Amino acid sequence: MTIFLNGEYMPIEEAKIPVLDRGFIFGDGVYEVIPVYSKRAFRLEEHLHRLQHSLDGIRLDNPYSMDEWTAIINKLVAAHQDEDQYLYLHITRGAAKRDHAFPNPPVSPTVFMMSRPLLSPLTALLESGVCAVTATDNRWLRCDIKSIALLPNVLLRQTAVDAGCAETILIRQGIDGEGDFMTEGAASNIFVVKDGTLIAPPKDNLMLPGITYDVILELAAANDIPSLVRKIDVAEVFSADELLMTSSTKEVMSITKLDGKPVGTGKPGAMFAKLHPLYQTFKRDVMRAS
Repeated sequence: MTIFLNGEYMPIEEAKIPVLDRGFIFGDGVYEVIPVYSKRAFRLEEHLHRLQHSLDGIRLDNPYSMDEWTAIINKLVAAHQDEDQYLYLHITRGAAKRDHAFPNPPVSPTVFMMSRPLLSPLTALLESGVCAVTATDNRWLRCDIKSIALLPNVLLRQTAVDAGCAETILIRQGIDGEGDFMTEGAASNIFVVKDGTLIAPPKDNLMLPGITYDVILELAAANDIPSLVRKIDVAEVFSADELLMTSSTKEVMSITKLDGKPVGTGKPGAMFAKLHPLYQTFKRDVMRAS
């Protein structure tokens, strides 16, 4: 497998970084995941804008321009035979003596990118849906930064794996008399469907602004599907007619069981039946036009 590391393309077996890299020592870095369909990066501009937001959030200069990123990404995609791939892009503040404060003067950032095959969700899972569990969202208050320091997400996601489920839906405890509310999944965005309306939590500091999340809301608006963006009370999650999870690699999936109990009818519902084919059509049209 060919990877990109600090300006060079090389086999992954030859890739090395110093043990004092701040990503290794502190988790001081950010990442991005970009799906690739038919050898074309999907919504690349939006992904790179989100990367810029994350870099701004940790006060790290972007090492490349938009055009330079595009060239690097296209070259890495071309180096792999898979038509559909996903790119993992990882930037740290670089290697320096162990000190919590930023290196002064700044050091060169570490930039790593790899490609892996992107596999479509199994037909059986699309037809049956997946199960999820709930857990308290005990992460920090800057979830809008796509930080490489993912230990809380790892533990929350493992809660789902231990239960034989696909995802953990995160519930944030309310403050100052506010009720508990849903934020997102451990590795996805979550939508609630009630009475034919698609409801999404707002983009704020408590959730990652998903690229697929944006596409779903755009598709709803373009196809006269009622939708709302607002805070979602925990009771609404448990009383939902449908629950949907979205991400760059999972695309759109129906959650049909939550904490061991059926969601709605216990089968993928009408909203999923509308949105899944709309997403597939949109994806194909975007790729043809690019």
